[in-house]
Amino acid sequence: MDATVTILKQISGILWGWPALILIAGTGIYLTLVLRFLPLRQLGFGFRQMFGPQTGVGTIGASAALATSLSATIGTGNIVGVATAIHSGGPGALVWMWLIALVGMATKYAEAVLAVHYREKDAAGQYVGGPMYYIQNGLGRNWRWMALAFAVFGMLAGFGIGNSVQANSVAHGLSDSFGLPTWVTGVTLAVLVGLVVLGGMKRIATVATFIVPFMALAYLLAGLIVLVDHASAIPDALALCFESAFTGTAAAGGFAGALVKEAIRFGVARGIFSNEAGLGSAPIAHASANTDHPARQGSIAMLGTFIDTIIVCSITGLAIVSTGVWTSGAEGAPLSAMAFSATFGDLGNAIVACSLAIFAFTTLLGWSLYSERCTQFLFGPKAVMPFRVVWVIAIPLGAVVSLNFVWALADIMNILMAVPNLIALLLLSPIVLQLSREFFNRKAP
Repeated sequence: MDATVTILKQISGILWGWPALILIAGTGIYLTLVLRFLPLRQLGFGFRQMFGPQTGVGTIGASAALATSLSATIGTGNIVGVATAIHSGGPGALVWMWLIALVGMATKYAEAVLAVHYREKDAAGQYVGGPMYYIQNGLGRNWRWMALAFAVFGMLAGFGIGNSVQANSVAHGLSDSFGLPTWVTGVTLAVLVGLVVLGGMKRIATVATFIVPFMALAYLLAGLIVLVDHASAIPDALALCFESAFTGTAAAGGFAGALVKEAIRFGVARGIFSNEAGLGSAPIAHASANTDHPARQGSIAMLGTFIDTIIVCSITGLAIVSTGVWTSGAEGAPLSAMAFSATFGDLGNAIVACSLAIFAFTTLLGWSLYSERCTQFLFGPKAVMPFRVVWVIAIPLGAVVSLNFVWALADIMNILMAVPNLIALLLLSPIVLQLSREFFNRKAP
């Protein structure tokens, strides 16, 4: 297994090299400039739409689509991913997570706009869409090979980023905190997820709408208490983050030190893993939303990146840096738990473990939809129910495998599905601009 992990990490290192980082960041920067910083200018409008009346046609409500998207994005990446980024790239990795999120808002906006614009109705009368549809319908039949490639990578990525990583992280988190056997966690998660996933998209959206706001607010409240408790250390922590982002981080305590390139690589990689801007996953949910215009749903979709990274990831990252535990040498969930324990004592472990369990549960739901839609695109509606069964069976298996193996595989799947999606976004950006001008120039309510 160690040899396999080494090989996977080498492949991941190649795929997540500078060309990939430039493609991801470059796409976000390009869309931000072309749209004239529309996501930032219309941030308030987006929040008003999230709480406003639902209009138009679709399968689920516009806010339910955002909740479903957030159920997938607010997951282990917000706890384990942030801690891993800081452990490997230093405090400066947090700044690069912020930067990739700010331009990623434009990416997420464009994804949702295209997903709604090019969506279709399936045999059951439900609206379906996503990168595979806007590649095929927007770029034409000659690009169908790229739509198929995205669907294959998306289907497989679900079992990495959305299934095994989640089950593995929560199983080991509960094992470390409460001594619960990993297989028990895996089986329990499989049963709970199965009860929801086997009911289809509407049941997933209903559960996500109920759970996501509660879990996010509860975690944010706990994190804010930690930051208030260490308020005097926050200015120095922020200064360290920005200094490290551009100069690297020297060795300190159990921390081995990190170069600027490591801060960038791990910050961008874990940022994308957490908020999924550019992966092409979130637009699969937003394609099903009740809406009267693609740009309206795009303004709601971009909130996912803002909420996930600028708000939730920041709480975890600043807690780790301001409490000083980033120099401990710990990584993953234990590092985040140490930060919360600095304020809550032994209760900190329980807070992080329970948050991890709830986050992982909802991510398993959200990503089941993404991977299912990719499977449906490839094999038709008859493959949906067999897929759901396989998805549930894979959960306990993911809970007991090596964490290093799971993370390395997830990184590879991430970039493989991102590439065709990002290429499509660049080629279809004139459509995004046209639809945006059409919507915002009419002074939408």
